[in-house]
Amino acid sequence: MRWNRLENKRQMPWKGERDPYKIWLSEIILQQTRVEQGIDYYQSFIKSFPTIQKLANAPENKIYKLWEGLGYYNRCKNLIATARDIANNRNGQFPSDVDELRKLKGIGPYTAAAVSSFAFNKPHAVVDGNVYRVLARIFGVKKQIDSIEGKNFFHALADRLLDKTQPGLYNQAIMDFGALVCKPQPDCQNCPFRKSCKAFSMKTIDKLPVKGKKSPVHKRWFYYVVGEYEGKFGIQQRTENEIWQNLFQFSLIETKSEKSDRYILTKAIQNKILNKNSFELVAVSENYRQQLSHQTIYGKFFRIKHIRTPENNHQLNWVSPASLKKFAFPKLINQYLQENMNGSNHDRADKKFRFRSKSF
Repeated sequence: MRWNRLENKRQMPWKGERDPYKIWLSEIILQQTRVEQGIDYYQSFIKSFPTIQKLANAPENKIYKLWEGLGYYNRCKNLIATARDIANNRNGQFPSDVDELRKLKGIGPYTAAAVSSFAFNKPHAVVDGNVYRVLARIFGVKKQIDSIEGKNFFHALADRLLDKTQPGLYNQAIMDFGALVCKPQPDCQNCPFRKSCKAFSMKTIDKLPVKGKKSPVHKRWFYYVVGEYEGKFGIQQRTENEIWQNLFQFSLIETKSEKSDRYILTKAIQNKILNKNSFELVAVSENYRQQLSHQTIYGKFFRIKHIRTPENNHQLNWVSPASLKKFAFPKLINQYLQENMNGSNHDRADKKFRFRSKSF
């Protein structure tokens, strides 16, 4: 069967795993993440932190740097909290009981069932996005998977289908099937359930599973002041309890709509990010864009060379260009750094924007 060949090719490293730490880690990584992307992150984490004690004792910035690019950084925050809880308060041992597992940060019904089933072979159905998709298509279920009624229905259906004698094996099989065959764009021609799949027979594959209306996308404009002083760049850690918490950034001015360059520089002076008449505007970037689940972030970067000590010097960590690579940044900032933090790009930018620094 092609599915078996594909499964062997992918070699999902957590398949058949009984170590609750590795199961938990893989499940947290795979939340909101495709299997293809998650494999490398999982292997990097296991290599760097082979035990939960190693993870619990690691510096936070090292963990966030390893997580960098996965997004949904609250998962990483909860990962750290749970690792420390288990290592420090539970003698390094995961509980096997679903209710006890759910008391841990970042562990909901799905992850608790996964750890309990895969690590301890407890009879709990694991219902993730892959399972929703498989069940909805095979049984032709049109209930919304993100509604209370829909969730209750699918969980009850999954529990009825669960092989109570081999719950871990069954759960892994249906999840793998959804990840590798019954994908959003499925491989129906090689599917062993094609003849009995209601969605296939009724030609409703692209309509299942049914989801509720998406929340409106919120737009935000992030203007970064990339300040350089004595050969070092000023960065700060995001502490707000929202997107990208604990990641690093340059000095930020956020607006509700797009603003002119002059407006941003004036605002930076008012906010004491810049000292008036004591900086040189080296370059202004093009617009960058990062799409999140319910937000669109537009970013623009103002490369500044400080002539005197910046007023907000005490609020920033000043690091060398080489040291920037050690810190975890949002994807938006990493893209800017990769495209602009080299001599050739800066030389072109200097010529392009030299008039700006004179005119301001």
